[in-house]
Amino acid sequence: MDDITLLQTLTGLAAGVGLAAACGFRVFLPLLVGGIALRLGALPAQDALAWLSSTPALIGLGTATALEGVAYYVPWLDNALDSIATPASVVAGTLAAAALLVGVDPFVQWTLATVVGGGAAGTVQLGTVATRAASTGTTGGAANFLVSTAEGVGAIALSVVAVVVPVVAFLVVAVVLFFAVRALRRWWIRRAEAGVGQLATD
Repeated sequence: MDDITLLQTLTGLAAGVGLAAACGFRVFLPLLVGGIALRLGALPAQDALAWLSSTPALIGLGTATALEGVAYYVPWLDNALDSIATPASVVAGTLAAAALLVGVDPFVQWTLATVVGGGAAGTVQLGTVATRAASTGTTGGAANFLVSTAEGVGAIALSVVAVVVPVVAFLVVAVVLFFAVRALRRWWIRRAEAGVGQLATD
C-alpha cells in the first residue's frame, strides 16, 4: 500500500467512523451528508457503494431525513421510533463506514465497518435511547423535544466535521463513545440494583 492509498484509507476510516457515530443520533442525515460529499468529490469512496451519491439516492435520503426529523418531535412517537432506529442506525453506520473505507480487502472493509462503524452508531443510539427514556420518565415526555433537538444538532455537526476534518471527528467520536459507554454502564448498574431491590421486597 503506497503512501497516498494509506492516507486515503485513514481519511476514509476517520470520516466513516464520524458519519457512523452520527447515525446514532439520526439514521438518514449522516448518509445524506456523506452522499453529498461523495457527489462533490470531497471524500474517497468504494466504487461498489458510489450509488449513495446518485441523484435518486440523495432525493430518497433527503426525504427520509426530513420525515425522520419531524417524527422525532411528535410526542410518544419519538419513543416508538427508537425501537426501529436502534437496528437501523447500526446498519446505516456500517454502510457509512464501508462506503468511505477504501484501499483495503473487502473482508477487512466490511469487518471494520461492522465492528467500528456499526458499533459506534449502536453505542451512540443506545445513549440517546437512555436519555429519552430518562426524559420521558421524569417529565412525562415534555422535555423530549430538547433531546430531539440536541440529537439533530449533534447529527448535523458531527456529519459536517466528519467530512471537513475527519481526524477531529474521529477524536470527537472517541470521547463521545467513552462517556456514552460509561453512562450506559452506570444506567445498567442502577437498573440491575433497582431490580434486585424490587425482588427483595416481593
